[in-house]
Amino acid sequence: MTKRKVLLQLDVDQLASSFDALVAIDSGVENLLQYSGVNRENLIPLVHGAIFTRGPADLRNTAIFLGGSEAATADALYRIALKNFFGPLRVSVMCDPNGANTTAAAAVLNIEKHLALENSSFSILGGTGPVGSRVARIAAAHGALVRICSRSEERAEATIEAIKQLVPQARLEPFVFMTESDISRATGGFDVLVAAGAAGASFTLPDWLDHVPGIKVAVDLNAVPPTGLLGIAPRDAGELRSGIHCYGALGVGNLKMKIHKGCLKQLFESNDRCFNTTEIFKYGRFLVNSGS
Repeated sequence: MTKRKVLLQLDVDQLASSFDALVAIDSGVENLLQYSGVNRENLIPLVHGAIFTRGPADLRNTAIFLGGSEAATADALYRIALKNFFGPLRVSVMCDPNGANTTAAAAVLNIEKHLALENSSFSILGGTGPVGSRVARIAAAHGALVRICSRSEERAEATIEAIKQLVPQARLEPFVFMTESDISRATGGFDVLVAAGAAGASFTLPDWLDHVPGIKVAVDLNAVPPTGLLGIAPRDAGELRSGIHCYGALGVGNLKMKIHKGCLKQLFESNDRCFNTTEIFKYGRFLVNSGS
């Protein structure tokens, strides 16, 4: 008898994400087991429970999703989970804390519609956050020069160091800004501007679109009003404004959801799929290139 598809949703927060649960169900997961407050101490018994209860031939029908608001914690748990598999006794795993990986992948893939990543330049406002740092990592891994903009030089430098641990060839530079008027200095001469700040964080003055020479693509990933980049509508999906291709959070969200659901489906194709930042971007690029 065919085993039912079971997804263990392991969330580092006190309450497991309802968003991640609904997306899993809409992706065809037949049974969803939710665990909240997952940490280093209680993760391994959950992993062992997933790999020891079914025979190797049936493990493709079990998978793990790691999420929550603490991206660094989820990343660490992802690595621990992989280390606690035993040969064929393993299941597929996806890590997407707060949707940071799927959102970053969708943002970069939309940008890639308008320019080649190699030798392009990105200025990322809120570049030290979960989404911004992942946009930076993906872009830098594909040859872009990336400016990490933050109100804290210490956080900017720490983010750069963390990315370089994963992408040694990354070309990264910090930029500290304090007011909206600093944004033109932060972005002038760059090809791409991405706003990836915290919910409700607005970075720009109303007329900024007319004062950023060189910008070809602008992406605002803030879905909570006010917008991060004034003048970009949430549903913008490549609309030209002052000669700049603009994307809002909802405009990026369509591709983000396709990537998220597609990766979840891939988890059940075999028992050895691993999806974190790099793998999620690769899968998203496959979707775009295949016209899915």
